[in-house]
Amino acid sequence: MAALQGPNLGVNYGWTARESGWNTGMDANLKLLDAVLQLSVKSRAQATPPSTPTNGDRYIVPAAATGVWAGKANQIAVRIADAWEFHSPKIGWLCYIEDEAKLSAYKSTGWSAGIAI
Repeated sequence: MAALQGPNLGVNYGWTARESGWNTGMDANLKLLDAVLQLSVKSRAQATPPSTPTNGDRYIVPAAATGVWAGKANQIAVRIADAWEFHSPKIGWLCYIEDEAKLSAYKSTGWSAGIAI
């Protein structure tokens, strides 16, 4: 797999032509980009993972999360291929919170209260 990784999103790069592992590594890159670009989540208040999620559902995990979300506070939980994947935000990420109709920014102290739009 590629030995180089971007400092912002952690996207892997640097494969040589026909290098083994490119497919697996590129799949991981594409899943990451699909999960965090144009970020919008259903909620940041839901502490329990939904019982019947749909692939593509995204949430900001709250501090009191339970189940497979426990210990993932402030991360983006995204449903991909019938499983939850988690991505740690970076300072400056913006996210639209659907159930609040607010835009929130990630800061060193966590997600901002947000502004209504």
